[in-house]
Amino acid sequence: MELLDRVANRDASALKALYEHTSSKLYGLAVRVVGNREWAEDVLQEAFMTIWRAAGDYRASLSPPMAWLGLIVRSRGLDFLRRRTADRNGVTQELDEVMAETLEGDSPNPMDTTNASQQAWALHQCMARLENRQREVVSLAYLRDLSHGELAEQLKLPLGTVKTWIRRGLEQLRTCMARFA
Repeated sequence: MELLDRVANRDASALKALYEHTSSKLYGLAVRVVGNREWAEDVLQEAFMTIWRAAGDYRASLSPPMAWLGLIVRSRGLDFLRRRTADRNGVTQELDEVMAETLEGDSPNPMDTTNASQQAWALHQCMARLENRQREVVSLAYLRDLSHGELAEQLKLPLGTVKTWIRRGLEQLRTCMARFA
């Protein structure tokens, strides 16, 4: 605690002494968090920079000094892993974009085809659950692009009935399709 108090007062020799007393244990913790010795060295360096800046925030009443130091090392290690993941994601995304531009063609993407096929199957399942008249009205409205008035005239039904069947049919389809999403 005395060393942390001195570090809080910007005593560089206290930071050096704190490093000499704790670095081996904290390095071991960093290796466990990041899983790589070189990365652990970077994490430990970042942790001691944080300790230098935040030593004034340390409260002995909240945790023992080693627990506080360990928490800082663990946090810096997790931050390091997040940054590496984000960096790799950026590289992967750039590679995906380059590949997409290079391989672009007129034929459908296999993943798009699979997704469309799954959606078509789900829609077929959900349409089968509608009552016959509802299914007919919804199908005519969307597949033949008929207006409510045209549907009412063609099916010889009141306009209000057609509108109600379409609204209820779409609500049932929305609920059913949500289960497949």
